[in-house]
Amino acid sequence: MPALSERDMRLLAFERGTWRSAGAKEQAITETLGITATRYYQLLNELIDSPEALMFDPVLVKRLRAQRARRQRMRSA
Repeated sequence: MPALSERDMRLLAFERGTWRSAGAKEQAITETLGITATRYYQLLNELIDSPEALMFDPVLVKRLRAQRARRQRMRSA
């Protein structure tokens, strides 16, 4: 079974953080990870579908999956 890459673990660790605003988080994504916020969310969405991410941090991954499902339901309503 493939393990998570260093980048994947950094993304999950970053997502555990807390920010006062979305703008502060987006700025931190660029400064800390060196990628755009759009790319960060693309990578994160792919990552939370992987069984390796679920094994690595089940609480975070389940929370993120539930948030994504809620957003999808709201958009389709």
